Amino acid sequence: MIRRIKNKLTRIHTQGKYLSDDIGRLFTNPDAFYKSARGARILIYHGICLNEPTRFNNIFITRDTFEEHLKFYTRHFNVVSLEDYWLGNFDRERFNVCLTFDDGYANNHKYVLPFLEKYKVPASFYITGISDAGYDILWNDYINMAGAYGPAQFSFEGIDYIRNQHRKYVSKDSKVPLSVTLRDQNFYAKRKLMDYLDDCFYFRNIAEIEDYWKQMTTEQIRELSVSPYVTIGGHGYYHNDLAAITAEEVAEELTASKKYLESITNRKVDTIAFPYGSYSKEVIDAARNVSYTKLLAMDFNMPGDKEDNQLKERLTINPYISVHNQMNAIINGKYY
Repeated sequence: MIRRIKNKLTRIHTQGKYLSDDIGRLFTNPDAFYKSARGARILIYHGICLNEPTRFNNIFITRDTFEEHLKFYTRHFNVVSLEDYWLGNFDRERFNVCLTFDDGYANNHKYVLPFLEKYKVPASFYITGISDAGYDILWNDYINMAGAYGPAQFSFEGIDYIRNQHRKYVSKDSKVPLSVTLRDQNFYAKRKLMDYLDDCFYFRNIAEIEDYWKQMTTEQIRELSVSPYVTIGGHGYYHNDLAAITAEEVAEELTASKKYLESITNRKVDTIAFPYGSYSKEVIDAARNVSYTKLLAMDFNMPGDKEDNQLKERLTINPYISVHNQMNAIINGKYY
């Protein structure tokens, strides 16, 4: 109870700071701040939808918001490709941003690609091999769909799961979220659960929610890769947490993902974004062993990572704040 109260007070305090910033913007000229900003940041986007970006998760933003971001970037910042970011080819008179998209959603092909061509800005896309494995959805998105449309409760592998007030499955006894339990396991366990639930609920025939879960097909990945504004990179094969599975499984995933993407694009794939930003020394070593030379995390988690020229941090876009507050966070490199 005390923890919940503290968390609620923290959220209220944070919301108050963002609201104060938005109000302050009405009485100041923020353009001067943006014009004076210097530095560079790699940004993480995921899914793009038409509305209700937090309907199933907290990593989507709307198409209109994304376009507002692009308008802002092209007006105030300098958008660089991942290659130029690595080489340090920055505009010294403006703040530099590099756009990356994780997870390989079909909505990236549908909404993002036309905007890149309209505003003439580059972006990198980090895609799994899940389509090659015969699936059209990532396991974590499947769990989200089940939470919205699946059974109120079910038993699996001797554990009873119930759907809580947040539409998330948790174990009836320990209250541990199903998504947390599965994340630490390999894809065999995830596939087993997906196959088990497939006859219990249906979501693929609901056209209005396709943007929230559907993965790019092989042909869509190929079409995306042809654009001069696009770079394709790996994101694991099954979207497993690479730091949680065995070294042998990591090596197999990274090799299979690279082979799949290179066969589609007919280009060398030398960049990987670690799923969930999760990695370890063993994961980094495995990535280098299969010739990934640009490694993308979220936050550094080991001593010496900052000095590793092949490893970069990224900042995840926040769907809960205004464009103004998002741009401030990008410049500052952190959220409240």
